[in-house]
Amino acid sequence: MKKLYFFLAICIFIGCKKDEPKIVVPVVKKKTPAIIITDARSVEIDTAIIGAYKSETLKQFYNSSENKTVWGNLKKRTYVLSQLQNADKLGLDPEDYKASQLQKFEKRIGSLSDTELVTYDILLTYNFEKYLDHLFKGKLDPKKIYTDWDLEEKVLDVNNVLIKAFNKNKLDSIVDNIQPKSEIYKELLKALEIINEFPDENIEKITTDSLTKKISLNESNVALINIKKRLLFWGDMTGKDSTKLSQTYDNKTFESVKRFQERHGLAADGVIGQGTINALNYSKEKRKQQIIANLERWRWFTTDFAENYFIINIPDYSLNVVEGQDTVLSRNVVVGTSKRKTPIITSTLRTVVFNPTWTVPPTILKEDVVPAMKKNRNYLANKNITIYDTAGHVVEPNAWNENKPNNYRYVQSPGYTNSLGVMKILFPNHHSVYLHDTNHRNYFGRNNRSLSSGCVRVENPLEIAEHILADSTRFSKEKIDTIIASKKTMSFKITKKYALYQWYWTAWSKKNQLIFRADIYDLDSDLYAKLRN
Repeated sequence: MKKLYFFLAICIFIGCKKDEPKIVVPVVKKKTPAIIITDARSVEIDTAIIGAYKSETLKQFYNSSENKTVWGNLKKRTYVLSQLQNADKLGLDPEDYKASQLQKFEKRIGSLSDTELVTYDILLTYNFEKYLDHLFKGKLDPKKIYTDWDLEEKVLDVNNVLIKAFNKNKLDSIVDNIQPKSEIYKELLKALEIINEFPDENIEKITTDSLTKKISLNESNVALINIKKRLLFWGDMTGKDSTKLSQTYDNKTFESVKRFQERHGLAADGVIGQGTINALNYSKEKRKQQIIANLERWRWFTTDFAENYFIINIPDYSLNVVEGQDTVLSRNVVVGTSKRKTPIITSTLRTVVFNPTWTVPPTILKEDVVPAMKKNRNYLANKNITIYDTAGHVVEPNAWNENKPNNYRYVQSPGYTNSLGVMKILFPNHHSVYLHDTNHRNYFGRNNRSLSSGCVRVENPLEIAEHILADSTRFSKEKIDTIIASKKTMSFKITKKYALYQWYWTAWSKKNQLIFRADIYDLDSDLYAKLRN
């Protein structure tokens, strides 16, 4: 009987535990600070006027001023108006922020009625906050433009930022503080400043009709006159008189072409081919638009870089390993073709896999493997790729059903000739891509390295693996060589935290020189058009 009572007591206790209400910790919303108004003239605002803008941010801003106008101070207004008027210096369009309309209000400030003053005040707030928001995270949302851009969302409490600066009379620092702090973003602002100093140009386009072949040193070609004019315009060649230019490819022009090629990421061999001509044919206006498009991209990117990170510039075909703001390793990379683009990703490196197998992905299966197998049943066998059915049994090439290719799995064995080479680095992403070695190691010597199916192939990756695994006992060069020689697939967690920034930018500046790269995915012109729409 005692045991029965004990059992009942336990049941009641457990039942009470289940019915006990959970303690919910309330989420405390950050309160917008109150606006300190010190101006003699302050007008009451009808909340219906604010509501017409359908902006919760604007509503909260004026709640902080008890729905009164706040921009009575001339110095504060002048600063805001100046910033919006000069938005083009930061790559933005002043008319996106009603700069002209606001200037008209300001010219009549002494004679504005209360109703007009309210309109002016609200427009100042609404457009300045929009401007700050655009400087912080860009005018456009990349997720609404692209399907292969995976970036962390940037969030700005614009009211909190603006009101604190307003109350402390520090509006003059708010624009600098709100923008990205990365060196490349600063170099892009400098690039915009530099290109604005160039005069207007009126140079004929270099036509391919005048180029039957590449132009080499000491050759003569009528196209060289306009080539020299463009080299003079961009400052790659010195001289002032463009009326006495010859059709001869002399040494001075040769050295100038090499300087131009180096600035544009081309093979700096002095040989004038189609790639050099294409770069020369960019007008000043097109280059300026390219810089503005890149400024927008850098506002999308993260503001706070990790302490340690890999940063890949896709159009530059480059990877840099940065630790504590110091670049410790640099590598050439191969990236996706324009048809199979490398996605833009912010992530964290997780695992190094030595001797990986490679499973043929659906796109490559459909576009490459199936057509090749229909022509030659030994195509996969020659590449050391085994076919498996749904039960995991090996399927001989002759038994493969070409009408149902998706019913199989295609796996390439580990080894030096594996498509992924001898290692890969994994990181979380939605695109099933990773960094890896390659069996086409000669590709790294090419100038145009947009050659992969989306993943990034890395030059000499074993040295990178040794560095980031950071264990001289377990992962010395000799130990890694032994692992590779075993041809056994082995995975190791990366214990040191590295962020991955796999990004896209085609312009910057360096030592007051403009630097450009080919827009391999044709994104710049379209992005600029959307910015100015």
